[in-house]
Amino acid sequence: MMKKSIFTTLALAIGLWACTNPRPESLQAQLPNLSVEALAELEQATFAGGCFWCTEAVFERVKGVADVISGYSGGSAKDANYKKVSYGLTDHAECVQIYYDPEMITYMELVKIFMGTHDPTTLNRQGPDVGAQYRSEIFYHNDQQRKDAVSYVKELESANKYKDPIVTKVTAYDTFYPAEDYHQDYYRLNPDQPYIVAVAKPKVAKFKKYFSEYVKEPGS
Repeated sequence: MMKKSIFTTLALAIGLWACTNPRPESLQAQLPNLSVEALAELEQATFAGGCFWCTEAVFERVKGVADVISGYSGGSAKDANYKKVSYGLTDHAECVQIYYDPEMITYMELVKIFMGTHDPTTLNRQGPDVGAQYRSEIFYHNDQQRKDAVSYVKELESANKYKDPIVTKVTAYDTFYPAEDYHQDYYRLNPDQPYIVAVAKPKVAKFKKYFSEYVKEPGS
């Protein structure tokens, strides 16, 4: 939690921009090279795997992913922002909303990348980040996503992939609140920030090593 404490004052000054299931038209400004028709074909995946800076950095480099938005989900409160979530004042988790082309990558492939690039065996913790807001959780958007997520978790358990039990939750998606602007594209915009160097870059390197066939561009 220490990594973000310097942003607390800034977080108070920045308003929350929130959405639930954004319409294609609302994504047009973020993806200007795609038509409204193309945006309408995108599907969504929502994963919580610790600090959203890291998870966003991984999935921004995945072939078939059109956009990734850092934010908060999985909580009962009617709103969420960085201050509330980071201090454990809500039960939301830091997560990412992924917009992907199902013709280029499947949901199951996204689940495999997610499970393979974070530690699904540490309860309410990822590396130096401790608290329920950093839990491992898959928020499914439909029954097929639920089946895929549950199936792959069971597959990993049967294969004894990890020495410790998998604690990843598989939960129905409800509402997603995008994080404040300064959290978006944080890895790309802050490559020399100490946390990015120490924690996020190794996760991106792990993705490139073990999922090389899914990397968008060699230099990404």
